Amino acid sequence: MIDIHCHILPGLDDGAQTLRESLVLANAAVENGITHTVCTPHIHYGRYNNNAASISIVCNNLHNALIENGINLAISCAAEVRFDIEILSAIERDDIPFLGKWHGENILLLEFPHGDMPVGATVLTRKLLDYGIRPMIAHPERNKGLLERPEYLSPFIEQGCLLQLTAASVTGNFGPKSEMMALSLIEKGQATVVATDAHHIKRRPPLLKQAYNIVCERVGYDTAQQLMVNTPWEIVQSLFPNTS
Repeated sequence: MIDIHCHILPGLDDGAQTLRESLVLANAAVENGITHTVCTPHIHYGRYNNNAASISIVCNNLHNALIENGINLAISCAAEVRFDIEILSAIERDDIPFLGKWHGENILLLEFPHGDMPVGATVLTRKLLDYGIRPMIAHPERNKGLLERPEYLSPFIEQGCLLQLTAASVTGNFGPKSEMMALSLIEKGQATVVATDAHHIKRRPPLLKQAYNIVCERVGYDTAQQLMVNTPWEIVQSLFPNTS
């Protein structure tokens, strides 16, 4: 399976804090059946001021540590970018690493505030689309505003934004409302990928297999493969040039 959203790079955000924690998370991912992971630390201006260069350095260090410790997990890096008008100028400076490509367009993993959907959010997503950048909305099923008013997601879907769901939502670990919304999006064919959004080995571990099995039971094997193997690989394969 391919995990395109996790926070295992050490010391960059609220995920792994040390190299040891990163290695523990990486090993757990391999044991869960994950072969490729895209590390996506937060870019949240004023809180986590990461950029493409700083993320790449830490990713290369972790890559070398994985080899030294015999952990067979292929990694690359992108970012989970918090909604902010600064995104547009950061893109012009090449400060944001993209998640990969979808039908020739760069993919940006876009996070909205957890409590609501910002007024005018579709203006930013439209500008990104006009720039040839396809937004992928991170974990919409966990956004409190969308849980109260799921119809607020419709304009983003109609624009062509992609949706990334959290595996732990599918398994019910984020509560029944998030579980219900995640499964509804999957059953309607509106979800693009399911990823771990892993942060911590105990509180938020890198688990995909459990969600894969649930999707198999609820919707079928083909959908599970599409959400956790085929589509994520189509998006991120350019980040793994040495993997067939």
